[in-house]
Amino acid sequence: MATAAERGITKLVYLEKLLALAPYLLKYCRNRHLTTIRFPNGIHGKSFYQKNAPEPIPPFVKLAPLDGIQYVHLDSIPTLLWLGNLACLEFHPSFHYIGSELPAEWLIDIDPSREVEPRIMEAVMLIGEALDKMNIRAVPKTSGATGVQLFIPIAKPYTFDQLRSIGRFLGQYLTQRYPKLFTIERLKKNRGDLIYVDYLQHWYGKTLSSPYTPRAREAASVSAPLEWSEVEANIDPRDLHLLNIEERLRTKGDLIEKTPPQSLDHVLSFIGKA
Repeated sequence: MATAAERGITKLVYLEKLLALAPYLLKYCRNRHLTTIRFPNGIHGKSFYQKNAPEPIPPFVKLAPLDGIQYVHLDSIPTLLWLGNLACLEFHPSFHYIGSELPAEWLIDIDPSREVEPRIMEAVMLIGEALDKMNIRAVPKTSGATGVQLFIPIAKPYTFDQLRSIGRFLGQYLTQRYPKLFTIERLKKNRGDLIYVDYLQHWYGKTLSSPYTPRAREAASVSAPLEWSEVEANIDPRDLHLLNIEERLRTKGDLIEKTPPQSLDHVLSFIGKA
């Protein structure tokens, strides 16, 4: 597998790819509180999470204050390129919109306990089947790293607590149905080789990798929505990267946008959280 450097991804190429991703990346970062991960000396150098806007702040950059932190509001191409020029290689928006305490969508993080996990797509397929039985349509999305997330557009406002309740219900079903594959154990050291169904990450004030964010990996991978047929075919997330994501978007478009918002009322009623 070629590294980012071997692929010829210089800083200029990176900024060009950000520009191409902008219509999609901005869609999921706009009107959110943004956390970035900066790699001033490249992906193998030291990195740090940036919540407060880096100074000096250009006049075109808007801020989104929350709880004493001056977050960047990523709402424009100039702001995106400014961040890219500062070696922000990853973009992690809040789960809620600016000024709201309600989730903008529902996300479940599927996190392998091993760095190399050949069962990850099998696990995602089983979760998709479980959601289908609950009459919920989800979009699988590579994290761009080792995991996969399930992105569920929602049809109406729900609380974080309500969505966490459904996630707990789903996680408990999966661990009981497939005890040799899934766990809902939060501590990694206690998971063994089981795949973690993380329904707890989706909460006010927390973040997850945005759809279409680059990831600071040797493969120059991008967090990309998948078709279920690709999950079934055991796609390698490293095959979706900065040098081919444009062609993918031209042919497939935004798979999340194509998925209708889901009502979860029937599930909440069933588990007593309506």
